[in-house]
Amino acid sequence: MDICTDGEEGFYSALTNIYDLIILDVMLPGMNGFDILKKLREKDVQSKVIMLTAKSSLEDKLNGLENGANDYVTKPFHIEELVARVNIQLKNNASPKKNTITFGDLNLNISSSTLECTTTKEQVELVCKEFQLMEYFINNPKQILSKEQIYDKIWGIENDIESNNLEAYLSFLRRKLKAIESKVNIKSVRNLGYKMEYDYEEVKK
Repeated sequence: MDICTDGEEGFYSALTNIYDLIILDVMLPGMNGFDILKKLREKDVQSKVIMLTAKSSLEDKLNGLENGANDYVTKPFHIEELVARVNIQLKNNASPKKNTITFGDLNLNISSSTLECTTTKEQVELVCKEFQLMEYFINNPKQILSKEQIYDKIWGIENDIESNNLEAYLSFLRRKLKAIESKVNIKSVRNLGYKMEYDYEEVKK
């Protein structure tokens, strides 16, 4: 759990980390909650958001909901109410796991660990860590994933993996994406991490 008391700090944290749920106060210094929410949705951040505010007018509630808030809690409130609303949002996230997940021209089959390019119909099998990395990237499309996030998710918090091992696995994945002629690529973002992107312009050619 991360806590930010400044709007700009909170926006950066939400943009560079992956959260199941964000509790967002409207009245924050630097950048207000409505602006943060709007910018996050424009950046395709899909985390559930519960807005907190002392403003109880219908206009303010509609402003939050129209900008992509999942729920709205007016101050003052009982902590039990907030906990209940958090649990509802998290429960809504817990949908049955699909056998196939997709991004761009890729289909990743969960049961067979195979990756298919829907354009060329070419397939390739992924081994354990390759599959876990690909699943993680597809489930977080167009988001920058830091090395620390990847280590924690794939190898666990208590790990002694060297950074060049991660680079090796990413290199394997890039080769396999090229082998099936996919237009999806895993790009390095300098000093931040990695991001999976789909080259729409290349497809149009």
